[in-house]
Amino acid sequence: MSAVATTSNPPKDNPSSFQCPVLTNSNYTTWSIKMEAILDAQGLWESIEPQTGVVVDEKKSKNARAFIFQAIPEDILLQVAKKKTAKEVWESLRTRFVGAERVQKARLHTLKSEFEAFRMKDGESIDEYAGKLSGMISKFNSVGATLKDEELVRKLFDTVTDRYIHMVASMEQYSDVETMPFEEAIGRLKAYEDRLRLRQGSSGG
Repeated sequence: MSAVATTSNPPKDNPSSFQCPVLTNSNYTTWSIKMEAILDAQGLWESIEPQTGVVVDEKKSKNARAFIFQAIPEDILLQVAKKKTAKEVWESLRTRFVGAERVQKARLHTLKSEFEAFRMKDGESIDEYAGKLSGMISKFNSVGATLKDEELVRKLFDTVTDRYIHMVASMEQYSDVETMPFEEAIGRLKAYEDRLRLRQGSSGG
């Protein structure tokens, strides 16, 4: 009887004490670790990885399946809804996302190489070049990675053309580059670029 009491309590009491993480395109590894811990704490993990020769309790499997369904977005839910056991749902998610993670890691490697190769071209404006660097932010985000301001500022300073070298040297000497927002670095270089244009225009006239 006590076993029945414990299995009837989790749906009523425990969801408030165990907040299920939501699965995304980039967090499967940490999501699966957290979900395994939650299901184990509920006494439901055995329905997903049962001991050899042990018959899975159908009620526990249904409860575990319900927990997993709470933790996945609707588009994925529709794809696994026909799986009747928690074990089938779990294995379907693992098959999908472990393969996807390998693809993401390969894509992240490619993006890092692309970012490393960036160099400002002669005749390119600060706006144009900064736009290319900014475009990498969303690409990194799409594979669950981030480009910090410090990385972007360092890349900007290291790869602008020689005409900006004096301004970069001044900023590195008198500013804290490690905490400088990327937008501030762009703004200062744009102001310098504008002064250069004015000077060239006046001398040309």
